[in-house]
Amino acid sequence: MKAKLYLCFLMAMPSLTKAHCDSLEITDTSWESSSSALAMTFTSKPGKIYEVQGSPDLAGFSPVTDVAGASEVVQTTVAAPSAGGDQYFFKIQEKLEAPNATWLGSHGGTREESHGHYIMECEDGGFLQVGETGFLPNTARILVVKTNSLGQLIWKKEFYSGGHNLGNSSLEVSDGYLIAGAINRDSAILKLNKETGVAIFQKTHDNGGVDAFEHLAQTPAGILAVGYRNAEDPDNTFFTYAQGHITFLDNDGGFLSSQSINNYMSQGYRIKQAGLDYIIAGQTEDALEYSLIKMTATGAILWNKTFGGDREDHCFGLDLGQDGSIFLTGHTLSGTANWDTYTIKLDSNGVKLWEQVAGNPRGFNPQWIHDETWGIKASCDGGCIISAGTGDEYRYSAQIGGVSSDQWEAYIVKYDANGNMEWQATYNSNDFGQEDSWAAEDIDLTSDGGAIIAVDNGQFGFLKLAPF
Repeated sequence: MKAKLYLCFLMAMPSLTKAHCDSLEITDTSWESSSSALAMTFTSKPGKIYEVQGSPDLAGFSPVTDVAGASEVVQTTVAAPSAGGDQYFFKIQEKLEAPNATWLGSHGGTREESHGHYIMECEDGGFLQVGETGFLPNTARILVVKTNSLGQLIWKKEFYSGGHNLGNSSLEVSDGYLIAGAINRDSAILKLNKETGVAIFQKTHDNGGVDAFEHLAQTPAGILAVGYRNAEDPDNTFFTYAQGHITFLDNDGGFLSSQSINNYMSQGYRIKQAGLDYIIAGQTEDALEYSLIKMTATGAILWNKTFGGDREDHCFGLDLGQDGSIFLTGHTLSGTANWDTYTIKLDSNGVKLWEQVAGNPRGFNPQWIHDETWGIKASCDGGCIISAGTGDEYRYSAQIGGVSSDQWEAYIVKYDANGNMEWQATYNSNDFGQEDSWAAEDIDLTSDGGAIIAVDNGQFGFLKLAPF
């Protein structure tokens, strides 16, 4: 007697933004009685791999076959089991594996090197990356690069006065791109025309000593900028041993008010709106711990938290999940042989749900390997993805499988909602016929279900990952 085939399938979670939140839908099934096979047609995406699994009793599923995604829908046929009971179940889900890098676009500035700090997918499907061309304190200029959806240059612009200028992050608003950074050692905010990159306005504010804006958020009254003042190590583009500071601006970048947050953090690095309030992440004095505060739109502190171990913990990434959960990432020396990635998930009240340390994905002596993390994005499954660089900075040198520890690679890790590592992968310049060292400076999820990575390869590298 031929088995009766029943079908069940997994639904994706509802959307967080545009990316990674498509539901898997079975659009048609047909029973081929002559061959005892079931044909299934389901929605898919090009570049994604889907796994068909089977089970006689729903108690446990085993892999049956993999199916490559295609535009809109794809069909697969699965045969009935050769022996067994009178029913059998199938399900289809996206396969959890590291995606391939599909293309690389590189764009430099007028100075000797360019290095990006922040990347985002724009509303028009293109990409924007912000950083510097040149080096502090003498030749650095803000560099902003806009590309199309394939990484091809649309425009690039430089902004500077003197040689100490920083491009730290960007925020898309309805009529332009806001850029946070510093010009001539003072905090700066710029608004650029989306089509041309021409500055609509450029404002600087002297908050004290060497200071800068790191990140921006919109408020009912205008713009809230987080950053630092009185930097003790002003030529460091990441952690300056300064005093945490926030500034309230109007919609044209004009000064409204400012206040210190130095009691909580020595550098305000990232800000995200959470309902009517705001979450700000950074690091405590001497970068010993991750620091987090929740604040109202008028600057009242609702709560503050710190996280970390007994040594340095550098927090550089913040994002929020669709349920208000908070994701932090950076790198740590606490309980590690050397710098490792350090990622935390919190609930909306700042209560820690899990933390994970990961590093040295290529298997070298961990004493000599740096794994330095700069970016994070929450995913619609309740997990997150982080961007880092992995390599050594010492006289130590080793090779494993033809890969040298001296060559830095972009290091990407995907965690599920419970903190389990779904996959980790490194990406290097050899894949594109180059010999540069790479580090992943930031990451954003893209509307096709993949990701765009800001790669430091001597220029602004735009590295596109396939859907996953």
